Amino acid sequence: MFGRRELSVLALRDADDIARALREALEGAGEAERPGLEAALQIAEQAAAVPDRELRGRWVREQRASVGYTGPDDESVRAVKALRDARPELSLLSAVQLTKDAVR
Repeated sequence: MFGRRELSVLALRDADDIARALREALEGAGEAERPGLEAALQIAEQAAAVPDRELRGRWVREQRASVGYTGPDDESVRAVKALRDARPELSLLSAVQLTKDAVR
């Protein structure tokens, strides 16, 4: 095989399942448990509402920070290079697209 393998970055989340479990727990909860479960449910619902693109952007910023990148969230060559330094298995095309996600 020639060239690089593409690394697909998927936004995996369990927030929907967690929110469902919290709703079920609320059904049988006593008065003392309800406030905490309601607060947890609200947090889970907020997490579930975050778009995948935003999660990928957050991942990109974390990866670049891991190699000491402190530059702006833009589509510069330095930003793309920092991502590829952090994740060398990324193709240039994937790194550019993921960097664009971090900008949005």
